[in-house]
Amino acid sequence: MTMRFHWKILAAALFLIATPCLAEEVANDLKPPEPDTDMLALMSGRCSILSVAGRDFACKAVAFAHSTRGRAYFTIALDDPADHSHIISFSGENGQRTDQNQYELPIDRMVLNSKHRPKVDGLPVPFVESSAGKCTQFGNFAMGQVSSIACVATDRTGKRYELRFDSDGSPITLRKVRPSAPSIRLHG
Repeated sequence: MTMRFHWKILAAALFLIATPCLAEEVANDLKPPEPDTDMLALMSGRCSILSVAGRDFACKAVAFAHSTRGRAYFTIALDDPADHSHIISFSGENGQRTDQNQYELPIDRMVLNSKHRPKVDGLPVPFVESSAGKCTQFGNFAMGQVSSIACVATDRTGKRYELRFDSDGSPITLRKVRPSAPSIRLHG
């Protein structure tokens, strides 16, 4: 698959996941708010583990998005022949660098999207599930390299979500969408 195809898949997902209070907006006349994404990174490689509530999948694309308000998302487009809109995101705030090549994001919600979700402007609106977990990314966006990402989260109903992504060594594609103040701190 080409990178262009990956961007199309993730563009639709990231528009929806990177908008603040989307669930409230959907309830209020299905009017989505303006996106607040300030950075988007697309990584190439493979998912050696991608488990969603006990079901194993391969991944089509993996991306990281960061919002101007400090919320971050590791977003995965699942290779699900039965559902081309099947996308999940591990999401949290207050991510920290433990050193220059390790970033940790505490997960407080899973963002789940599928063809069965209600639509706004033709795109499925994701379901947000309170969760607890952590993602750890090895590599450095500023240097253009991410070697791996590992995420584990459990939602409030006990469903487990797990990701192990390994880069193929290609540089990441990084897009600064809109300027914002830094919200990732180096933990020392």
